[in-house]
Amino acid sequence: MSEVVVVGSFNVDHVWRVASLPQAGATLGGDYASGPGGKGFNQAMAARRAGAETRFVCALGDDAGAQLARTLCAADGIALAAQPSESPTGTAGIYVDAAGRNCIVVGAGANAALEAGFAAARIADGGRPAVVLAQLESPVEAIAMAMQAGRDAGATVILNPAPANAAVPGATLELAHILTPNETEFAALLGRHVGERIEPEALSQLDQQRLHAHCRALGHDSTVIVTLGGSGCFVSHPEGQLRGDTVACYRVPIEPTQVVDTTGAGDAFNGALAASLALLPARAFADHVRFAVRYASRSTELAGAALSMPRMAAG
Repeated sequence: MSEVVVVGSFNVDHVWRVASLPQAGATLGGDYASGPGGKGFNQAMAARRAGAETRFVCALGDDAGAQLARTLCAADGIALAAQPSESPTGTAGIYVDAAGRNCIVVGAGANAALEAGFAAARIADGGRPAVVLAQLESPVEAIAMAMQAGRDAGATVILNPAPANAAVPGATLELAHILTPNETEFAALLGRHVGERIEPEALSQLDQQRLHAHCRALGHDSTVIVTLGGSGCFVSHPEGQLRGDTVACYRVPIEPTQVVDTTGAGDAFNGALAASLALLPARAFADHVRFAVRYASRSTELAGAALSMPRMAAG
């Protein structure tokens, strides 16, 4: 029972490296590359390369993008469960500046066709998974049913509530044992579900108890991990559910690294966290988070998303 099941998106990424991110009306020169991505696939690659048996549930078109997904899953030993779609396989346009910052435009394509029944039925296909990991680049109904199926199977359910503009009902958030928003996503969720307005860039400056209170207002019975970019991450547990930790909240700093490209760093964190939880369930939660932070830091040393995931086993 050490398998990670990732439910989510596969995209073909079209990446432009530019000196600065585009502004309205601007025409820029840059270097172009294409490769695999999508939050779901990125996280599945991270989980697999962090050492966990991994299954990836998604929807694909009948095109070259779908063949790329199948080829890459086979090469890395990821079990692929793909719902066929008449829509083209998802795509994303990504701009990366000289500092490694990025902006992304996603065309959902087949990802928007993932059906709730298909996603839920795939959760237990290979037995009882240890962890089910999902994001919000697929229909929320499919994600919610997959999360419920994960809970029913006894898995730890992680929801990465990304992207920030995705509308997710409170009932879906409550299906997660662990929520992993970044600062932009956390601020959006606070505004939408708690009625608390806060600027994303202010989160890393909040004192520990105030940030913990915000996490509890949003997460209720879930552990919340807010990833804070260069400031590391903040972990907040509900009272009485410390997951082997000795304190209810704490910060974990990033590790020094030579940043080339931050694209996919959040996905690296989530996939590595899922793998560590699946492989080493007896460890304190802080150990899992520290591994995920270290893994995510390493992922920024290479350009790209899915293929930049390091081969670095949890242990």
